[in-house]
Amino acid sequence: MSQTNIIPDFVMRRSFIELNGRARAQSLFDEGTWKELVGPFDRIESPWLPMQGIAPQSDDGCIVIKGKIGGSAAVAIAFEGAFQGGSVGEVSGAKMTAALDLATKDSESGRPTAAVLLLETGGVRLQEANLGLAAVAEVISSILALRQHAPVITIIAGTVGCFGGMSLAAGVSSYTIMTREARLGLNGPEVIEQESGIDEFDASDRALIWAIHGGEQRVGMGLADTLVEDDSEKIAAAVRSYIRAGVPIEHRSRQVKLYRDRIAALDTSQQIDPATLRHQWGNSTGGAR
Repeated sequence: MSQTNIIPDFVMRRSFIELNGRARAQSLFDEGTWKELVGPFDRIESPWLPMQGIAPQSDDGCIVIKGKIGGSAAVAIAFEGAFQGGSVGEVSGAKMTAALDLATKDSESGRPTAAVLLLETGGVRLQEANLGLAAVAEVISSILALRQHAPVITIIAGTVGCFGGMSLAAGVSSYTIMTREARLGLNGPEVIEQESGIDEFDASDRALIWAIHGGEQRVGMGLADTLVEDDSEKIAAAVRSYIRAGVPIEHRSRQVKLYRDRIAALDTSQQIDPATLRHQWGNSTGGAR
């Protein structure tokens, strides 16, 4: 009798988190359709980092790739978390804004072009503080313009997470995809502990960090849309499904009254349990629709 070899799922799975920013973006596109714009050989790098004794990167840690996803036009913008914590500076912010604006121009001309943001970033680059803040404002403005015509899809996979100003970019996206390993928040644990003390947030408590900022919690609370395994094909499939879905009826960021009412109902006199909050918020209306 012949014996059939069964390959376990974990052997077949291709980790998305283990890929670098460029490989993550490339993995989303239909084979043979993508090309990189303003790549590393164009030598567009930050002029400010060398002044502070920091070696720049020739793409400034921002990868822009255009092609087709599921047969539809799309642009992917990925931050390389291994370079300066995926932080946003003048050049990387300008690349992201220009790519979004070109997608908007194409969409307005009758060629709908979705955008996929792969955000592994701590936010604004401290070495380029004001320039980074201005870049974030421009990015958000460009997302708001594009999302009227085509979906803007954010992926937060790990290991850096998505914090600071770029968490606002995720917040105004049409859809947000997360893994359990991912984290999303305006302020990171270390910043909260530094500003408010260890009693407010113990940044060494990994279980607490993921209970508050982790992908399962954020999706469960309706602050992100889909929880996906760390699997390149499953993440690509989720992106394709949202491109097919198109622009949501109402973006999460427009549901102001819903979230104001939620916050007003919180009892801040005692420590809020993350699991209880997820249950309460997860059972009420929210998210992109």
